[in-house]
Amino acid sequence: MARYRGPIGKISRRLGFGITEKGERLLDKRPYPPGMHGHTPNRKMSDYGIRQQEKQKARYAYGILEKQFRSIFERARRSGGETGSEFFILLERRLDNVIYRLGWGTTRAQARQLVTHGHITVNGRKTDIASYTVNEGDVLAVRTESRKRAYFAQLSENLPTTAVPAWLSRDGLDGKVIGLPRREDAEPGINEQLIVEFYSR
Repeated sequence: MARYRGPIGKISRRLGFGITEKGERLLDKRPYPPGMHGHTPNRKMSDYGIRQQEKQKARYAYGILEKQFRSIFERARRSGGETGSEFFILLERRLDNVIYRLGWGTTRAQARQLVTHGHITVNGRKTDIASYTVNEGDVLAVRTESRKRAYFAQLSENLPTTAVPAWLSRDGLDGKVIGLPRREDAEPGINEQLIVEFYSR
């Protein structure tokens, strides 16, 4: 499956936004763009550049390539609701993101790998499509066969203590979608209106 495989630190520094926890740590050390001109003050950006940068923040944070990202945006535009909010809600409802939010993967990239390798079931059926959109009431679980693997055996004993979002519930390696996310539940620090303006130009 196509996904971004390039450097995390350079992208985070260029965007001024940590696209992963690793990116955030690198940004704390060097909070300026990469390259010999990274320290240049007052780097002015055009309106187009500002909107594009905001779009790139969301795209890299969720680990989606441009074609699929644009497809999700068009789906949000047709939803009839507020496009920006609906867009982020659809991003949150992707199966790979849900596995990440449940704490079964430490990053979205790892969560995507767990899905594509067939370790996850949705409503009792193995689902290996990372872009699958979950619905309220869906029951998620790690496959019985997969629980014997060292990774999941250790994970079940050392699940993150951080709480899962209010729209999800988790009981060890079992989870459930008990509601639908709101815009506030999605990735913070991104202005969705600028993304709408970028695609509406």
